[in-house]
Amino acid sequence: MIVIDSSAFTKFLLKEEGWERVILYLEPSLEPHAVDMLTLETTNVIWKYAKKYGLITEEQALGLYDGMMRLVKEEVITVEPSGKYLREALEIAMKHDISIYDSLFLAQARGLGAKLVTSDKRQLEIARKMGLEAVYIE
Repeated sequence: MIVIDSSAFTKFLLKEEGWERVILYLEPSLEPHAVDMLTLETTNVIWKYAKKYGLITEEQALGLYDGMMRLVKEEVITVEPSGKYLREALEIAMKHDISIYDSLFLAQARGLGAKLVTSDKRQLEIARKMGLEAVYIE
């Protein structure tokens, strides 16, 4: 089982450099999981690409959103409610001085006994400090 965080998932969805390496972790046999924060953060990045940076059109943004939701609805990625991990995420955030958003994925990985897949170096460092198995996708 793996937990994919927003940084790695966004890399895949927006086809940023190295996105192909994320595909390996979306295999059903690995049971990819995420907290619902994944869809919120990824949607925000899609918006930034379209409106703030002008890198994609509004039509492309909506298509990316629809593609993301298909992955969730077709249960390629099992999305759990953030509330399930919120208290533990707060403890992690306080101890390691990171955002609740990032802490949620760490709490989920620990709770599920899963490997974390991330493209965030700080997230990787903290996962390892916590004794979690983690994969960094540059």
